[in-house]
Amino acid sequence: MSNAKSFKTWDGLEIAYQEWGEAQAGGLPPVVLHHGFVASADANWVATGVVDALTTAGRRVIAPDARGHGRSEKPHDPDRYGEDRMARDLAVLLDTIDAQQIDLVGYSMGAIVSLLFASTDERVRRLVIGGVGSGVIECGGVDRRAVPNDAIVEALTIADASKLEVPEAVAFRRLADALGADREALAAQARSVYRGEIALGRISAPTLLLAGETDPLAIRPRVLADAIPEATLEMLTGNHIEALGDPRFRKSIVNFLA
Repeated sequence: MSNAKSFKTWDGLEIAYQEWGEAQAGGLPPVVLHHGFVASADANWVATGVVDALTTAGRRVIAPDARGHGRSEKPHDPDRYGEDRMARDLAVLLDTIDAQQIDLVGYSMGAIVSLLFASTDERVRRLVIGGVGSGVIECGGVDRRAVPNDAIVEALTIADASKLEVPEAVAFRRLADALGADREALAAQARSVYRGEIALGRISAPTLLLAGETDPLAIRPRVLADAIPEATLEMLTGNHIEALGDPRFRKSIVNFLA
C-alpha cells in the first residue's frame, strides 16, 4: 500500500508522489523512480512489478508523477515543461523527503530527467536508465528520429484519431486515452522536450542502461553507455513498451541497486 503525498515545485506546481517501504537505519538510500512520457508512477512502476520487487528486497521507494502526468498538476503552457524543469522538480522532491542520497531509476522521458539530474547533483549513489540510446547524444534528449515530435503533438491533439498515420504516435495517443490523461498537457510537454547537451562525463554514479532489442527510441545504446564514465549495458527483449514487461527489467534494477 502506497502513501500518497505531494509537494510544491520551485515554480509553484503541485507534484504528486507515492512512497512505499520503510527507511533503513544506516542502510541503503531510498530508490526514486521517474516514469516516461504519457505514463505515470502507477503505469511504469507499479503495474510492471518494479515497486513490489524493490520493496520485497527491503527498499524504501518513492515515485513522483511528473508535471502534466498522473495525479500532478497539468498546466497547458509549453513554457512549464521540459525534462530540465522536471530535473529541478526532482531536486525539490529530495529536499522534501530529506534525502542526502538516492538511487535513481528513470525510463524514457524519465531517463533524460535522471541523466540531467545525475550530471548536476551529487546525491545520486547509483543510476538506472532505460528506453534511451544514442539519441541522447545525437538529438540532445529523447530520440526524435523514430517518432517526430510534431507527429506526437498531432496524435495528442487531433479530434479523430483514425486519421493518424504514424503508428508510434498512435501508440502514445492510445496510451494517453487508456490512462485518461490530459492530452493538452502532454502535447505541451511534447512541444518542449529537452534539446541540448547533457554533461554525461560528469555523472559519477555507477550506471546501468537497459534497452529493448527492438526499441526504436533506444537504438545503438552502446554509444550512450560508452559516453557515461561507469556504465553497464544490458539488453532486454521487445520494443519500448514490451521491454518494461521483460522479467529481467525488474530483476536487473533490484540487483544493480543492491
